[in-house]
Amino acid sequence: QLRPVESGGDLVQPGGSLSLSCDVSELTLDYYAITWFRQAPGKEREGVTCIGFKDGVTYYADSVKGRFTISRDSAKSTVYLQMVSLQPEDTAIYYCAATPISLIGRCMIASSTAYWGQGTQVTVSA
Repeated sequence: QLRPVESGGDLVQPGGSLSLSCDVSELTLDYYAITWFRQAPGKEREGVTCIGFKDGVTYYADSVKGRFTISRDSAKSTVYLQMVSLQPEDTAIYYCAATPISLIGRCMIASSTAYWGQGTQVTVSA
């Protein structure tokens, strides 16, 4: 079954940093955009950032601009999410998802995705 695999979730103090990884080696990556979503308890799943794997075009939610950076390593078939200046409101399960490249303009919308990872927990707390 085609499924991204996330890793790197952890407990971090406010103001701290964390990097998440998403293994997408099961996919033909030129045909997809990869998005990081997150879902906090009691809230809807929201798109955080997205990258077109072939051309590297990126999108960011306003809430994370300047703090989160998405990148990809083609040789490793991996997408990274580097997070700095983390705050308690960043606490959530972070999911990696693949969206067909034809829908890249909608890659921040959960209903556009084709494949989901199982998620990794990020907790920001003192």
